[in-house]
Amino acid sequence: MVKRPSKEELAPLLQVFNSFHPVGKGVEQYLLKNMYCCSVTKGQFLVKSGEICDSIYFIKKGVLRGFIREGDKEITTWITIENEIVAAIGSFILQRPTLENMQAIEDCEMIGIKFTDLDKLYLQYPSFNIIGRKITELYYVYAENRAYITRLHDAEKKYELFLQFYAHFVNRVPLKYIASFLGMTIETLSRVRAKMLHHKRSERI
Repeated sequence: MVKRPSKEELAPLLQVFNSFHPVGKGVEQYLLKNMYCCSVTKGQFLVKSGEICDSIYFIKKGVLRGFIREGDKEITTWITIENEIVAAIGSFILQRPTLENMQAIEDCEMIGIKFTDLDKLYLQYPSFNIIGRKITELYYVYAENRAYITRLHDAEKKYELFLQFYAHFVNRVPLKYIASFLGMTIETLSRVRAKMLHHKRSERI
């Protein structure tokens, strides 16, 4: 049986939506009736490569990563955390199989909405299109930041930008995933971190 979110469970998502544009009671009631609660445990896949991502999710608790495989190598493409929205976005929008895998780094609690139900929401409540547009714009900026970081060659500069954009990941995400996300080996990342720590200690003396 599908578990629908309570008003209390939906509240964090509504807070995010309201930060972009007032939601309104009609949209709130629609979300209560059409969103659903779900969870994945640490290491479990939310979506696997070759599947169609038929829902978009709001993370209430936990951390997820996206990755693609190149031979035996896993390449982390994104990392996201609670109070953020996540999907294998190309697959979700186009409703075609994804290349990405979506995996839980921590136990995750989420609320999701199916592609068809979100599409109906846009049609039934045109004002919600404003929220959708502004969220899309914001996440495009996030994607641009990720692309910028991964295209740099200087490992120290990459990690400095990572700390600028994603400092809240440092103590929660295993170093192997951060290194993969930054396009470097874990040995290189460890050296960069050690060098930065040494500089900080030297500045205090």
